[in-house]
Amino acid sequence: MMDRLPHEKGFHVSWDQLHRDARALAWRLDGTDWRAVVAVTRGGLVPAMIVARELDIRTIDTISVKSYHKQEQGGLKVLKKPDADLMGDGDGILVVDDLVDSGRTLELIREMYPKAHLATVYAKPKGKPIVQSYVTEVSQDTWIFFPWDMALQYVQPYRGDD
Repeated sequence: MMDRLPHEKGFHVSWDQLHRDARALAWRLDGTDWRAVVAVTRGGLVPAMIVARELDIRTIDTISVKSYHKQEQGGLKVLKKPDADLMGDGDGILVVDDLVDSGRTLELIREMYPKAHLATVYAKPKGKPIVQSYVTEVSQDTWIFFPWDMALQYVQPYRGDD
């Protein structure tokens, strides 16, 4: 029996699919008078922009938490915080990220802003309990290939050379 190739447990997300899924997230979040959207950089920037547009939210800020080095999770480090006057304890703030994996990044954000609403486009089982809203669940061992991480190029077939 052959081992899986790295791409065989991958979930490839196109720009179109990400846009549809981020709009679906916005529809789930409609009905609340959000004061602001905070994007978790870098992955949350595009979904947060789409959600903010769909919900007509003009106040947008970012929080930058580094948790990955290449494709390995490491220690958490807050590189940039959103405006303290805007955030308060997070009441009325919508925090948007692309994915919750282990939940560590969003747990840190939850500690900083306990009343913020945490939302992601995609969720893995370990991180799912920390978010209040998400669109699509994927298995814990699936790697999501986001469109900003990909390039269009020829790929050699697994067998053969044509």
